[in-house]
Amino acid sequence: MPNDAEFQHKVIASAFDLLERDAGPVLEDFPEDVPGGTPSVDEFEMAGQVCPIDLPPPVSGDSDIMQALEAEIGRLAPWYEMAVNARGRTTVGISEVEIPDAARFVVGMTQEKAPEIPRDDLERGPCLKVCSEDLKAFYSEAISAQPGMSTSLAVENWLWNKTVLGKVLWQLRDAGLESDDEFTRYHAQRSLVPDRQIHLREENPRVFESFSLQRK
Repeated sequence: MPNDAEFQHKVIASAFDLLERDAGPVLEDFPEDVPGGTPSVDEFEMAGQVCPIDLPPPVSGDSDIMQALEAEIGRLAPWYEMAVNARGRTTVGISEVEIPDAARFVVGMTQEKAPEIPRDDLERGPCLKVCSEDLKAFYSEAISAQPGMSTSLAVENWLWNKTVLGKVLWQLRDAGLESDDEFTRYHAQRSLVPDRQIHLREENPRVFESFSLQRK
């Protein structure tokens, strides 16, 4: 549990004690349970694991959304670099747009006045798709470098339900479903948000009450 220094020190000390063994490999259970009990399967799947990064709750006002998203990207950037260095590769880059610029374009697409397209060779819908994919890849790779976020489900639940980007992409889906552009409507309906997250939200509306499904 976060901020439980006493218990954390016990775990670390026990781990170092294993180095004193004369032979290995050594596999040993820690004798104490984590204070606070063990979460249920549903709680675990929804919340993932404890994230070392202190990300503030997503903001509710559109006027602050870009500032909050830029700050969130800044906090994740060192973890993204760590992930890229560890793997030697990245899936970010299909948009050929810098992540901050991609974020500004995506946020702009949730507003009444459509933003300028950051690429001259793409129409609005296709550019929105590749910018969204790059942002999702950036977040997923960054968070997967952190302890306790090794499963795809934990990463997915975190991204869509615990981040400013998740809030923006939900708003983008709502806006896209009403778009006059056929490609944008298709992207919003079929590929922007994972079907599993849509079903979870529809089945558990109280869990997602901070993320309105209706545009205001």
